[in-house]
Order: sequence, then structure tokens, then C-alpha cells
Amino acid sequence: MRWRKPASEQRRITPRAKNPVTWQCTIARAGHPPPAIIGPGGVSFPELPAAVPFGVGLVPFESVTLQLQEGSVLALYTDGLIENRGHDLDEGMNRLGGALTQPGLLLEDLGSAAMDTMPLQAPGDDATLLLARARSLGLGQVATWPLARNPSDVRRARALATRQLDHWGLEQLHEQTELIISELITDALRDGEGPIQLRLIRHQVLTCEVQDTIGSFSQIRHPHSTDPDGRGLLLIDELSRRWGTRRTPAGKIIWAEQQLPSGRMSH
Repeated sequence: MRWRKPASEQRRITPRAKNPVTWQCTIARAGHPPPAIIGPGGVSFPELPAAVPFGVGLVPFESVTLQLQEGSVLALYTDGLIENRGHDLDEGMNRLGGALTQPGLLLEDLGSAAMDTMPLQAPGDDATLLLARARSLGLGQVATWPLARNPSDVRRARALATRQLDHWGLEQLHEQTELIISELITDALRDGEGPIQLRLIRHQVLTCEVQDTIGSFSQIRHPHSTDPDGRGLLLIDELSRRWGTRRTPAGKIIWAEQQLPSGRMSH
């Protein structure tokens, strides 16, 4: 039995995005029971639309956005943790919820306590538990600016970001951050309508986010030497630690992370 979900299982129930700025978690199910959320008021099992496991048919996964509180614990688990011969699912979920409602425990101790409540007989399925504690970021770790759909705002965004990096003592990241921001905003300007938003987040890494109203996702291209464009995301891929996209109700966010200089990590 394990209470840390192995890599091969992590996509079966997984948050699509956990936002430490808005305190929101967007999550979808893929064939397993709903997650447990342990907060100041106790434990709850939010209702999520049921869906089949990954790989079983080409069906969409409907997501739900939850509002988490500071310090809440999100518990993701497999059927084997709550389902045993002679015990129904409700009984198993109540047992798990009771074990997880122990304020003050470290996550590792909380996970062990939950696993210890399982019936003595061997589970009928893999029993796996993954716990995550929600932490928010302070206002001093986030900077957000609205931008107009104007090519001149690319230059303005670079200037705003540079001043913010100076405030955070991250002058070493000027050049590559300016390049990343230029490419992200240029990509957002290429299609669509509506406002654009730039956000910098300083935590264990520096994250640059650009939000737009375009629903489609850009793809990395490998242009020929004679192509006039198409190198933007390829450049971001080279400059960033990692990057990606996520949907929003009004469009999408493209983000890119950079490693902080040694000694500059914010806790």
C-alpha cells in the first residue's frame, strides 16, 4: 500500500490548476471518487461531474473551480482506500474523512494516520493517497498590470517588469524576462480581441503570465530560416525552466517560469 500516488496514477484524479494568488483550485475527475478537502470547518467531499478514466473513449472532462482557504488540505485518493468487501463507499469516505480531520499534523503523519484506518483485509484495488496543503502568496509577491491591445504596450510591459524586478532584487533576470514577456504579449496580440493582462509572481521561481481572450493554444513551431515568424514559443522554451498554458472562462493564460538566482528564493 502507498499513500503517495505513483507517477503512472497521477493523472487519474488531478487538479488542473491550483492558483496561490486567487486561492482557487480547478479540478476534474477521471474515474475515481471526489477529492476530500480538509479546512477549518472539517472535511468535505465536493461534488464533481463523473467521468471515465483516461484512455476510455474520447470524452471531455468537465472541471469545477473550488475556493480553498489558507492551510486547507486537498486529499486525492484511489478507490482501494475507501472500498472493501463488506464496506460501502459512504462508510469508507466517512472513515477517511475522520482520519484526515486532525489539525496540526504534518502531511506525512496525516497520510500515515489515514492509511492506518484501513480494514485489516487486503484492499480489492490499489490504495493510494496524495495530500497537498494550500498556501497563498502575499501581495508583495505578485504584480499585475492590464494592457491594451496595442503593439506599443509590449515596450511598456517590458519597462513595468524591469522596475518590478529591480524592486525584488532580481536585476539578473532583466534580459531573459524582457524577451519572454515580449514573446508572450506578441502571441496574445496576434489574434483575438479584448484586454490583455500581465502578471509576475515571485515565489520559489519567477513566473511570467499573460492572460488573453483567445481560446486556442499556440504550438511550438520549428520555422525555416526564411520564415518571418514562428520562433516565439521556441525561444520561450529555451529561456524558461518550464512553460505552459491553461484555460480561463474568458480565454487562456500562457505562463513561463524562470529559476531565481541563488539566495533569492522567497518562502
